[in-house]
Amino acid sequence: MVQPINSFTEFQSVINSGRPCAIDFWATWCAPCRAISPIFEKFSGMAEFSMIDFYKVDVDAQEKISQEVGIRAMPTFIVFKNGQKVGDLVGANPKGLENLLKSAQALG
Repeated sequence: MVQPINSFTEFQSVINSGRPCAIDFWATWCAPCRAISPIFEKFSGMAEFSMIDFYKVDVDAQEKISQEVGIRAMPTFIVFKNGQKVGDLVGANPKGLENLLKSAQALG
């Protein structure tokens, strides 16, 4: 299940949780974001990615988070563990997203 992050404080808590977390940085007006969102949702429910927590951030609603992370294009997927960025992917690339999540799962 993909959970929205609704504040900068919540974002800080999520990335520092000690578990790998994958965050989808998206925008409501972004067509590629809407295209890959169901795939991200599907991955979040798969047993092979059970060690990862899945989140999404609306870049327009959460500008402070977007600026902190340095989002330049949507969608951008970033994996954090222990407060550190450990991987990212820019663009709606299902195979690339799967590979990013596989590397994140190995961190768990």
